[in-house]
Amino acid sequence: MTRAIVINQLGGPEVLQLGERDPGRPGPGQIRVRQAAAGLNFIDVYFRTGLYKSAEMPFVPGKEGAGTVEEAGEGVFSVAVGDRVAYSGANGTYADAIVVEADKVAKLPAGVETDVAAGAMLKGMTAEYLLRRTFEVGPGTTILFHAAAGGVGLIAGQWAKHLGATVIGTAGSAEKCELALAHGYDHVINYNEEDFVARVAEITDGRKCDVVYDSVGRDTFPKSLDCLRRRGLWVTFGQSSGKLPDIDLAILNQKGSLFATRPSLFGYTATREEFEDSANSLFDVIALGAVKILIGQRYPLEKAADAHRDLEARRTTGTTIITMA
Repeated sequence: MTRAIVINQLGGPEVLQLGERDPGRPGPGQIRVRQAAAGLNFIDVYFRTGLYKSAEMPFVPGKEGAGTVEEAGEGVFSVAVGDRVAYSGANGTYADAIVVEADKVAKLPAGVETDVAAGAMLKGMTAEYLLRRTFEVGPGTTILFHAAAGGVGLIAGQWAKHLGATVIGTAGSAEKCELALAHGYDHVINYNEEDFVARVAEITDGRKCDVVYDSVGRDTFPKSLDCLRRRGLWVTFGQSSGKLPDIDLAILNQKGSLFATRPSLFGYTATREEFEDSANSLFDVIALGAVKILIGQRYPLEKAADAHRDLEARRTTGTTIITMA
């Protein structure tokens, strides 16, 4: 038996209870990992509250983490016992040990630290697919990225700048704006003090943006659409402020023949080839120094509920990890 955060009923952060669970032995194609840390993400909140449905109850939350392989099942050749690995899209990473499919892990190169990888996989690979595949960002592209000081936002700002884009962000305080400006953003708008639609128009001389990346949801809709130029793309990939209302698609026509998409990381990393390409692209920009992962907060496993409270209250910046030691 090992320690784990076990959810026995849906609800607020208080349902995150420290308990014990047997992670089991790895079967064919699986590995067992002794975890160093797990990453904290809003998707964990969605599963805790029931907005997203878990396959079973009780369950251990968490979708990303990193650690050391302690046992490998039959037919595993990509990694070996003692290797450092990281993963996104796993289940139950709020635990000391986890069994995970070997084809959904990436072996860590020497230039990437284990705790950094624990909090970078889901957020970093999200930034990768958003900037390189949902919309191919490059020189001449102007983007707006909401929640610029969040975990995905700080990675995306640096990566988009590395790709040559003009990068505009939004954040909710002067401190968060300064943080985003230090991580690749050319302009950051404090949405509590300025109308971000008017400010985007001013920054771009009325041309507006090619693409808006929106993980906020209810609070930024439909104003995000007003930041797009004709035939621009609205990428809604989260809903930290609440669920979006039902949308009449005619609004896309009314606001300039816009495009809209609701992607997810799992839709972009369904195959081993896609997963490896995304992970290796992330490791490359980290090793190059083009993207630096800011671990803003660390919580021990037994304080997972506090981590959720701070995340939902928007008291976190950058990447947050839950540590097992």
